[in-house]
Amino acid sequence: MFSWLKRGGARGQQPEAIRTVTSALKELYRTKLLPLEEHYRFGAFHSPALEDADFDGKPMVLVAGQYSTGKTSFIQYLLEQEVPGSRVGPEPTTDCFVAVMHGDTEGTVPGNALVVDPDKPFRKLNPFGNTFLNRFMCAQLPNQVLESISIIDTPGILSGEKQRISRGYDFAAVLEWFAERVDRIILLFDAHKLDISDEFSEVIKALKNHEDKIRVVLNKADQIETQQLMRVYGALMWSLGKIINTPEVVRVYIGSFWSHPLLIPDNRKLFEAEEQDLFRDIQSLPRNAALRKLNDLIKRARLAKVHAYIISSLKKEMPSVFGKDNKKKELVNNLAEIYGRIEREHQISPGDFPNLKRMQDQLQAQDFSKFQPLKSKLLEVVDDMLAHDIAQLMVLVRQEESQRPIQMVKGGAFEGTLHGPFGHGYGEGAGEGIDDAEWVVARDKPMYDEIFYTLSPVDGKITGANAKKEMVRSKLPNSVLGKIWKLADIDKDGMLDDEEFALANHLIKVKLEGHELPNELPAHLLPPSKRKVAE
Repeated sequence: MFSWLKRGGARGQQPEAIRTVTSALKELYRTKLLPLEEHYRFGAFHSPALEDADFDGKPMVLVAGQYSTGKTSFIQYLLEQEVPGSRVGPEPTTDCFVAVMHGDTEGTVPGNALVVDPDKPFRKLNPFGNTFLNRFMCAQLPNQVLESISIIDTPGILSGEKQRISRGYDFAAVLEWFAERVDRIILLFDAHKLDISDEFSEVIKALKNHEDKIRVVLNKADQIETQQLMRVYGALMWSLGKIINTPEVVRVYIGSFWSHPLLIPDNRKLFEAEEQDLFRDIQSLPRNAALRKLNDLIKRARLAKVHAYIISSLKKEMPSVFGKDNKKKELVNNLAEIYGRIEREHQISPGDFPNLKRMQDQLQAQDFSKFQPLKSKLLEVVDDMLAHDIAQLMVLVRQEESQRPIQMVKGGAFEGTLHGPFGHGYGEGAGEGIDDAEWVVARDKPMYDEIFYTLSPVDGKITGANAKKEMVRSKLPNSVLGKIWKLADIDKDGMLDDEEFALANHLIKVKLEGHELPNELPAHLLPPSKRKVAE
């Protein structure tokens, strides 16, 4: 079916893999899913119809959190550049949604102009009205990070009913709209302010069904000591567990994400390791963008199917002439029973159904007489898409991922710790002695030589069996010792001389100190007498 996707493109266009998968997704949506959505008015209840810009756009990262948790500072830290129109302070400073995107020149675009731009994926935000659009803008700037991803900065989340009403628009609904379209959701917490307000709790609940996109960051962790940090981390996990009702533990990254000196540097190594983990997660977004769009299309198709069953069931129950209003109230009140019946009749998972209370609220304002009866052909087309077309497209995604160069977010803070002496782990573990003129293993070689000559060497080498007797004293598992053996047996003769034995013990020491072993032996760890052999 997708043979037409194999055609080449003009020079200067984006990689073939992205173009073909994106084109296929657009075609599947327009021809197979969109007719079902339009027939049962899916957009009026859930999410507006997708446009080309929703498929073509760069991966997006949504940054959310209560005020003064460091959201804007976090974005500027990633970009290593100030964002036009942004302001940083301890009070609630960001009162609008800011789409930080790549542009040839620095500048801002107001919300009303942004939602009419066909090249931006924001046209469907128009129904949220002028109150929201006046608090929505795009900040454009030439930054290498933004060549790969876009970032959505959000207003600081407040507490209390009064603040929520005074926004003048449905804040949680806007966040949910973005959550459906972004690739990653980063929730920031302040180590000094762990209380989860009413509005923040509502926001997190609005992100339900997008838990796979959520990453939690415990920011400003350098401002508290280690013992307090342990307690704060535990309290945060407990608070999140009450709101995010999933058996899985949410991934929490701990650190201080701004360019100021650490107030309490005791946990510097922890912060560096956590930062690298988070950066790797963000850097992988362009590589997984096509798969994420495919996954979101599948979720949307499953919800659209359930929606069609609900609407057609309500239509079927409605009287043709008299008593429509009373029947409508009865059906809305008994919607849970209708859910159960649909679940049994069509073998649908309970997790595929929309939120019951929200659906009841939406149905109150609908005219049931305009609902459509069940049209099996439309559903069969979507079933065929899920059963066959998506499977073919999955294969295409994997094939093209293997054919194209690895895509990663580059620039900004992502470059600062990749190379040079300030890279994570530089000079530690297997990297120890990387800048030394002498072989780093030589420091402890006299001690290792004493052990070596007790293991009955023959012609200056010990057998694997004799080496094993000594190496297992480390109590490391055989899988780790096997890897150490492969790294240390440089000439691959199944035996170890004194230098190779010393190297093996050095690698055991590296592992016992809690560091990871390299996949290949670094050049600085090669014994001096073996360096010509390796070349």
